[in-house]
Amino acid sequence: MSRFYIARNCAIGAAMALSLSLAWAADDLPKADTILDKYVDVTGGKAAYAQHHTEISKGSLSMAAMSMKGDLTTYRAEPDKSLTEIDLGGMGKSTEGSDGKVFWSKNSMMGPHVKEGPEKAQAELAAKFNAELNWRDLFKDVKTVGTDTVDGKACYKVQLTPADGPSMVQCYDKDSGLMVKMTMTAPTPMGDQTVESFPSDYRKEGDVLMPHKIKQVLGGMEIVISIDSVSFNTDIPADKFAVPDDIKALLNK
Repeated sequence: MSRFYIARNCAIGAAMALSLSLAWAADDLPKADTILDKYVDVTGGKAAYAQHHTEISKGSLSMAAMSMKGDLTTYRAEPDKSLTEIDLGGMGKSTEGSDGKVFWSKNSMMGPHVKEGPEKAQAELAAKFNAELNWRDLFKDVKTVGTDTVDGKACYKVQLTPADGPSMVQCYDKDSGLMVKMTMTAPTPMGDQTVESFPSDYRKEGDVLMPHKIKQVLGGMEIVISIDSVSFNTDIPADKFAVPDDIKALLNK
């Protein structure tokens, strides 16, 4: 038997072994729906999520690079109403919200702004109440795309593709089932930006386990959101989500 014949067959054998190895690795990954459903289970379960209809979160937002810190309050109500208020003291205030139809933002530097196109699509997705529970209604495709290590924790990477807008990738700790990282593309006035979010400090609020710290990295800048308190099913006046007059003025132009 010639050395060429032996070498050729060794190469074929190595290629087959590699293909089988890769196929086995792909098959060995849990399905995305299993990972996403596990997250719901380990953070409280479907029944716990389903009993929530409104949510008020209070905390702070800080940007160490700019020596900036402010108070943060978020109001949310099913199915897709939201209002986030950030008070940065001498740096001014920033708000953004939705009445379920109009998605908007405003701050002292940029003024009032109505979200349209990809920006609106992403805001619509973010405003969905109990998105963790209702992910099947929000994404047209989910799949496990590999593994990663985040802060020393081995995790599964799940790619989620909404009906409108770019896909995002979320990483779930293999052991705990908790989400430890999310990577997405965010449309901004400066163009599309990659945003990495790292939720941590999971603690119970009522019957649901929630992250109380979220580190975000955008354009090299680090933003840290800290949550001090969360209350569910508190009455929120309907006008809290009303479209502000200066936003209405933009809509009427």
